[in-house]
Amino acid sequence: MISGAHIIIFSKNAQADREFFRKVLKFPHADAGDGWLIFALPPAELAIHPAEENGSHELYLLCDDLKSTVKALKQKKVRCSASVEHEWGTIVMVKLPGGGKLGLYQPKHALAPR
Repeated sequence: MISGAHIIIFSKNAQADREFFRKVLKFPHADAGDGWLIFALPPAELAIHPAEENGSHELYLLCDDLKSTVKALKQKKVRCSASVEHEWGTIVMVKLPGGGKLGLYQPKHALAPR
């Protein structure tokens, strides 16, 4: 019934953030026309968290080794916050060129089957 998911990041500088995903993260992509890039994502999972109000959604990228991933990103001049330990994983926030932030974490929880 469902064949995939389409995730949107809203950005004040969409072109810069597209270039980040293309050049820095090297995500495969298709040009939907006029340089509008649509990126393939690695396997994903969905969690439903309780909230006071509906309508808020967040995107986090997962990695197997946060320390080495952050080191590789910093070598590419990507700014990352200090890591924070949680019961469910270790997380950093990655600063996107367009000014937004993206969560990146190494999970400690069980992952959904792929």
